[in-house]
Amino acid sequence: MNRKKKMVLIGNGMAGMRTIEHVLKLAPEAYEITVFGAEPHPNYNRIMLSSVLAGGADMKEIVINDLAWYEENKIRLHLGDAVVQIDTKERKVVSASGLKADYDTLILATGSNPFILPIPGARKEGVIGFRDIKDCELMMEASRKYKQAAVIGGGLLGLEAARGLLHLGMDVSVVHIHPYLMERQLDEPASRMLQRELEAQGMKFLLQKQTANIYGGRRAEGLEFADGSRLEADLVVMAVGIKPNIELAKEAGLEVARGIVVNDYLEASAPGVYAVGECAEHRGIAYGLVAPLYEQGSVLAKRLAGVDTAGYEGSVTSTKLKVSGVDVFSAGYFNDVPGTRSLRIQDELEGTYRKIVLQDDKLIGAVMFGDTTDGPSLFAKIKSGESVAGKEKELLLGYAPGQAGAGASSPSAKLAAMADDEIICGCNGVTKGTIVEAVKGGCASVGEIKACTKASGSCGGCKPLVEGLLHLYAEGDVKAVKEGICGCTPLGRDEIVASIKQMGLKSVREVMNVLEWREPEGCSKCRPALNYYLGMLWPAEYVDEKESRFANERYHANIQKDGTFSVVPRIYGGVTSPAELKRIAAVAEKYDVPMVKFTGGQRLDLLGVKKEDLPKVWEELDMASGHAYGKALRTVKTCVGSTFCRFGTQDSIGMGIRLEKAFERLNTPGKVKLAVSGCPRNCAEATIKDLGVVAIDGGWEIHVGGNGGVKVRAADLLGVVKTEDEVLEWTAAFLQHYREQANWNERTAQWVERVGLDAIKAVLEQAEERQALAARIEDTLSRTTDPWKEIIENEELRKNFEPLRDVQLQNS
Repeated sequence: MNRKKKMVLIGNGMAGMRTIEHVLKLAPEAYEITVFGAEPHPNYNRIMLSSVLAGGADMKEIVINDLAWYEENKIRLHLGDAVVQIDTKERKVVSASGLKADYDTLILATGSNPFILPIPGARKEGVIGFRDIKDCELMMEASRKYKQAAVIGGGLLGLEAARGLLHLGMDVSVVHIHPYLMERQLDEPASRMLQRELEAQGMKFLLQKQTANIYGGRRAEGLEFADGSRLEADLVVMAVGIKPNIELAKEAGLEVARGIVVNDYLEASAPGVYAVGECAEHRGIAYGLVAPLYEQGSVLAKRLAGVDTAGYEGSVTSTKLKVSGVDVFSAGYFNDVPGTRSLRIQDELEGTYRKIVLQDDKLIGAVMFGDTTDGPSLFAKIKSGESVAGKEKELLLGYAPGQAGAGASSPSAKLAAMADDEIICGCNGVTKGTIVEAVKGGCASVGEIKACTKASGSCGGCKPLVEGLLHLYAEGDVKAVKEGICGCTPLGRDEIVASIKQMGLKSVREVMNVLEWREPEGCSKCRPALNYYLGMLWPAEYVDEKESRFANERYHANIQKDGTFSVVPRIYGGVTSPAELKRIAAVAEKYDVPMVKFTGGQRLDLLGVKKEDLPKVWEELDMASGHAYGKALRTVKTCVGSTFCRFGTQDSIGMGIRLEKAFERLNTPGKVKLAVSGCPRNCAEATIKDLGVVAIDGGWEIHVGGNGGVKVRAADLLGVVKTEDEVLEWTAAFLQHYREQANWNERTAQWVERVGLDAIKAVLEQAEERQALAARIEDTLSRTTDPWKEIIENEELRKNFEPLRDVQLQNS
């Protein structure tokens, strides 16, 4: 029996572990594998760190291979134990803990380190890079104590860090030495469009600024620039680039330049030693994007498995990204230089931009902003080097001149025309051919394709393309296999709700047990969803499961970054009285509330209340909870209407108060905001609310599905009614229909877009169905109580309000 060769991998990151995954598939019995990782975490997707910061994913969701995977594949894994010495003559490595491991094959995948500017103050407390989980944790910790953040670097990494810090509640300024952002991926027009989008999200930019000094005492207090100007900052994030981590290789005597020098088969300068990923330098280039690193890993794995393969010849890079919700794409050489010509089209209304660059009748570069659908096909033409003479306008427009947009090539036709080697999932380097092979091999859903190939397993931006390929290449009908509400179950919302109804399931644990949850305890996505669905279906029998609610909903107040809470008492229709104002002022003074603020919904917010003071604050306010913390009716905003305004046609104040009193305490899939405007001048902004009522001569317009948040959506006109009673009935029916049909955590804007206004109208325009919906919501509301009052009157519940120890399931 042949002895297995010993393989040691130094570096537990994406490039090295992708190489190991390929080796296991090609030659599963060839090697005894040992992996050393400097971080105390299993292999995770570094690309998704920005999503963790921005609240789109948690740490568990970005793990690529969990600890069980290493065990199943008989891999010896040493976490938090970096290799400190390589002996290339004896073929052994030594770790920081003193552990020694012999090797026949050694793979260096040590990655890169963030580049820290060599300026005074760069080593102060509060100055960090943005490279790993520890950096994320430091940024989250800082956001709880400090307010002002500066990100040095306006490239992709800097913008992702800035977006995450914005989500964490910090005031963020991005400092960039260049005249425009992301100059390595975008030309100036696309960059300016991106900057406007990001400024609308709250980012601030200081361009053409060179940081000369970080001032402050032990901790950073701000930046000083070469022109003498200053910027205050409690947290400074350096995102100015990366440098290959070559120190270990250099000390071992391997040939290094900027990176560890390798040939076309990723061989370093010592026998049996290879390098892959950001630490490797191939033909003078060290790559920082994931697709080239995976291409290197594929070549190396075949070499190590004894499979014939062409060498790695370098990569033409492309970048398809979603920067803070904005799609951008670039590939090849996209700047105008002598000997090239370019075509571009810019639509400021649609927020789209396309540019192609040509040389000698070949496509050599492209930039896209807003709509990046054609990115893979353009990238394929750049790599192929084929002549595009006569097709230039077709490439620019995405369809042949003379065709209307609607008559352009269909998405399926574009997918069919793609070459098999076109990259579909840039994050994981998955080609069209790999996905097609998986589909023909039996994968019948996006989830199965993801599990098999990792396509769409990172940022998710390629999911529509993956789904399109599934439908295009599946033999026979595609199975209607939907992704589950989370990773704990393959079941979707409708299947879960139907099962709860059919089987009479009455508790979260019962649902998870009967429906065979993969994770018996569930997760932060499914537990709150199940808790809502059960309460919606069984308002009389179901006892709300507090532990399945977010922290804000458990404590009935909004938790702040410093661990204190904000308290928002209900002020019906935005109308208060001198007595209420005096009570609020007295409570704020007595409990040293640091800030009292008017909210955007015409209410007063008491910010900075200690957890142990919450019951006493509620008791002395003697007002109802404004539910500013929950997925519930938040507020009903009103203008003064006909009561005072000379333009008012109806009593908007009275209508608003009536609506708020009718639906307060109502639990909903997502938060719900209402407004009533007293005339079509719409001072209460009713047409960007979940439900808005606008007074007209002789009646009321009812608008639904609006949103004034990050993605603004104008509400759709549901209908016109004559009386206040009809407004109440239609509002009740709409809200109950939304409660019964929407996914948990789905706002009305997304729900209305998904199901369509006509489908909603078709239900609500049936008088019997409308009245039945209204009756069901009244039954639910009759069983609700004010949570503040309930806690005030219950000593056992009051005992829960001790100083905050943990913040689980925190509301976003």
